Amino acid sequence: MIHPALSQPPIRELFRPGGDDLPVLLGPGDALPFSFIQEAGAAPALLICDHASRAIPASLDRLGLDGADLARHIAWDIGVADVARLLAPRLDCPTVMAGFSRLVIDANRRTGSEGSIPVVSDGTRVPGNQDLGQREREARVEQLFKPYHAAVVRLIEAKLAIRQRPLLIFLHSFTPVMDGFQRPWEVGILWNRDRRLAGLLIEAFRAKGLTTGDNEPYSGASTEDYGLHAHAEARGLPCALIEVRQDLIDTRQGVRQWADLLHEVLAPLLPQAASIAAAEGDTKF
Repeated sequence: MIHPALSQPPIRELFRPGGDDLPVLLGPGDALPFSFIQEAGAAPALLICDHASRAIPASLDRLGLDGADLARHIAWDIGVADVARLLAPRLDCPTVMAGFSRLVIDANRRTGSEGSIPVVSDGTRVPGNQDLGQREREARVEQLFKPYHAAVVRLIEAKLAIRQRPLLIFLHSFTPVMDGFQRPWEVGILWNRDRRLAGLLIEAFRAKGLTTGDNEPYSGASTEDYGLHAHAEARGLPCALIEVRQDLIDTRQGVRQWADLLHEVLAPLLPQAASIAAAEGDTKF
């Protein structure tokens, strides 16, 4: 059942091919562009998982990659979906997950940017992304990227409709080694102009003795990134992107441990959500 706050216009309309004679990507056996762990919840926050899936529409023939490559971090954020499935009901938090691989189109990259539809990812050539025409690119934007972000907007507007200014928490994971560098952080908090929520999270994780990156291993100020900028900062909503190192959540035990840990860190912040949202923090919008 679709939550009433999300039902106008019907959510099924988000799955339309998009017109303009674009190639139709999704067949009856394919995953939809997004899924909800839960569509509604009392928590004054949203969990958003941009890289939760490694699914590739059958029409794209796995982008020419083998199963080993599609299991790697280049295709998705390992462990994130499993952590979110445990965490969302414990926080009673609406949660949305992208239903397609970042190799098809990256849900957290601005369309048209170099990383949006990668031709090479961490040294691996992506055959199905070579020499794409404009219509093929537009099909991925219209049928995958836009429906997913429309779902994120629906959840935000459902909260705003009941006079909650939600905390936006983007949940990601990162590979332990990149370009030969062994990354020391166990968790990283990314932010751009707004440090209201990020600062509290950094403090809380460090208080638990965790090696915590402040805009590491990536920076929330990246001009290619999308979610923090488009959904949170554009509305003046407190936000942070949490990155968990993948070797810590690639087993069932690790997933459970980090779901517990994230719950311990996030749950005490939720009663403060209204005051966090009202505070100017480090920046004015």
